[in-house]
Order: sequence, then C-alpha cells, then structure tokens
Amino acid sequence: MLTPAQIRAARAMLDITQAELAAASGISKTGINNIERGAADPKASTLASIQAALEKSGIEFLDGDAPGVRHRPST
Repeated sequence: MLTPAQIRAARAMLDITQAELAAASGISKTGINNIERGAADPKASTLASIQAALEKSGIEFLDGDAPGVRHRPST
C-alpha cells in the first residue's frame, strides 16, 4: 500500500507541487495534503490514482521490508 512518505518522496524526486500532483491524479489539492499529512484514510481507488500519476511521470514504488520510491532511469 502506498504510504504518505512515499508520496512526499516521489513528489520531491519529480520536483512537483501538491497542486501539480492533484491535477495529474484528479484528486483535490486538499485531498493530497490530507493524505500526505496522514490526516485522511483514503480509498484504495484514490491511492491508485495518485500512484498511476506518479508512475506515469517515471516513479517506481518499491515494496518489501522497507517500502520506498525511486526514479526510473530513462530508456
């Protein structure tokens, strides 16, 4: 499952704002902010929209013992 820390890290890697992620994912800026702060319990579909938007921009989410993110190298 996507974590608030992963979302923040992915945005930092892409150097995008919450507003830009909101536009790309179809989620409100307030919603993104609440999720990143841990103040919301988002639906799976909301997290999927955020994840899809970030992956489209080149982010890869890592699972396992220590979930994380990385920027996929361009091919």
